[in-house]
Amino acid sequence: MVKNFRVSDLQTLLASMGRSKSGLKQDLVGRALRLVQTECSPELLKNVRQLYESRFPKASGWLAARRPEGVSVAYSSLSSSPTGTQGADYLNGIPKLSSTPAAEVKLVSLPFYQTLEKLLLPTELIAQNSEKLQDSQCVFELTQSQADQVRNSTELRPGMKAIQVVLRICYTDSIGVQEDQYPPNIAVKVNQSYCHVPGYYPSNKPGVEPRRPCRPVNITPWLHLSTATNRVTVTWGNFGKRYSVAVDLVRVFTSAELFGQLKHCSVESAERCRERIQDKLRFDPESEIATTGLRVSLICPLVKMRIGVPCRVITCAHLQCFDAIFFLQMNEKKPTWTCPVCDKQAPFELLTIDGLASEILKETHEDIEEIEYLTDGSWRPIRDEKEKERERERSNTPDYPVLDICVPEVNGHSPAHSSTSQTGKSGAGSTAGGAGGGGVVVDLTLDSEEEGGGAAGDSDDTEDSQDSPAPKRGRYDYDKDLVTAY
Repeated sequence: MVKNFRVSDLQTLLASMGRSKSGLKQDLVGRALRLVQTECSPELLKNVRQLYESRFPKASGWLAARRPEGVSVAYSSLSSSPTGTQGADYLNGIPKLSSTPAAEVKLVSLPFYQTLEKLLLPTELIAQNSEKLQDSQCVFELTQSQADQVRNSTELRPGMKAIQVVLRICYTDSIGVQEDQYPPNIAVKVNQSYCHVPGYYPSNKPGVEPRRPCRPVNITPWLHLSTATNRVTVTWGNFGKRYSVAVDLVRVFTSAELFGQLKHCSVESAERCRERIQDKLRFDPESEIATTGLRVSLICPLVKMRIGVPCRVITCAHLQCFDAIFFLQMNEKKPTWTCPVCDKQAPFELLTIDGLASEILKETHEDIEEIEYLTDGSWRPIRDEKEKERERERSNTPDYPVLDICVPEVNGHSPAHSSTSQTGKSGAGSTAGGAGGGGVVVDLTLDSEEEGGGAAGDSDDTEDSQDSPAPKRGRYDYDKDLVTAY
């Protein structure tokens, strides 16, 4: 029996007996076999039998001995599940096994759902054959009080009650608290009508598969809001994982209601925030670099807008905040509960509103997008670097008269072309004259060597000297044009 257990079964068995549940499967099997051989206690045998019965219900020889007197167990079809008062104790036509506390599946509490009553405790989906697609059925009934509570509840939006009956599915694992997890190829039918199951969200990152938000399935619209029996059929893919289902009566909160709870119960004072800043900026003698300030953005990393209500996770090390309202609204649509700054877990119960950041947002102008915390707990606004650069350019730029280069009369000649051909010497003379008149004439056709030669020629004061060489021309035989640079 032990050799046929899965890893989760072996871990459950070892944990229930106070043994280590870490290691590979062969290590777990060897540890469990040694436990059976050396410590054959009634509690151990009971746990082994229960795990084996849940793994192989049809092949178990103890079912007939353990079932109540006068109750017959039918395995022929799923529709043979008893109804009425016995229906809550049956799943797939098989009596539910009395689980020990070590094998009890615990579902995580959800911020948007408050559990009022448990209509069906977590019960494992058991495969009936070797087919990949399995149909598992469970039944439950509402009391008249519960039915009236659902019927008379307010509507959050058309067709959505504030009091709901939800179906939750998770892994069958007694170790730790289980999050909602859908099996592959899931479909849910309530009283012969298929209900909506949340679909997949496409991923924004390339190469990442789309994710399905595994939130509770609202089955309220398809229920009999009376004392009649409700029958739920779950179609699921049997690919080696074990799943359990539960049915709860819950109250659903909106993001606005959660924000009211957060604002009422979890606000950190400005004084406490200053103390945290001083602790972070306290001088560390072992550090080679002294930190004199910490910059914090006033823009929410979620929506790239100015933060309205600054919020943080008390377990995160950073001081950067995000907008609480946007964070709750996004998790209402797609529950991830991760910090948008550091991507760590950000459960609702660990969120807090930053009192100091709230004061800063009220005191600063909307144009201020960043501030810096100082060592004494104070802060100063940081102006945009682009705005600083623009002011620096305006302060350092000299005031020059604006000249219209398209007017031919500027400086007495056309700015684009000179009507007379000039040599290197005359060009230099024009340059000097142009400098005095406010303009500069540059010969753009001269090479650097030719410009040097022209400069040497200008230093000769005897213009009519016969020994002076002829003025050099450019690369071309035609006259060079002169362009005026202003």
